[in-house]
Amino acid sequence: MTATQDNLTEEAAGQKFVITRVFDAPRQLVWKAWTKRHRLMEWFGPKGFTMPAAKIDLRPDGIFHYCLCAPDGNEMWGRFVYLEIAAPERLVFVNSFSDEEGNVTRHPLSPTWPLEMLSTVTFTEHQGRTTLTVQWAPLNPTESERETFEGGHDSMRQGWSGTLDQLAEYLAKTED
Repeated sequence: MTATQDNLTEEAAGQKFVITRVFDAPRQLVWKAWTKRHRLMEWFGPKGFTMPAAKIDLRPDGIFHYCLCAPDGNEMWGRFVYLEIAAPERLVFVNSFSDEEGNVTRHPLSPTWPLEMLSTVTFTEHQGRTTLTVQWAPLNPTESERETFEGGHDSMRQGWSGTLDQLAEYLAKTED
């Protein structure tokens, strides 16, 4: 199973970051990769990162709390707070960096990165292939957070492309 080239679209105002990838996998399998703890732990995160810890409570107001470990051994914690779960079509959640206890924190490398991001992930299937679209927008940003977000689209594209590459690799070796 392989993925096609990324298709990046941005709103004219620059408020939203959107990346789309088509996977040679059925929607149900891609949905499971996004909603099952053991599956997320195998692929989610930038290239070269691992996920040594994760808890998931997949329900509205439930939390996915995880740790990403960089190749140099540094850890970054994050969390999703689920707002909407429409299986297997859409996930909507607020994404943020966190500490080990799950408290919202600032980005460890960018103090003006938005504190919270509204994330919408959609899954559509056509002839056994799944189109995945990730939309990201800062939630209630300050002016400096908005500027950081708008200036970070290239690095977001790079980060999400690596993450979606890992998802493609995971899907290629997974049957159900």
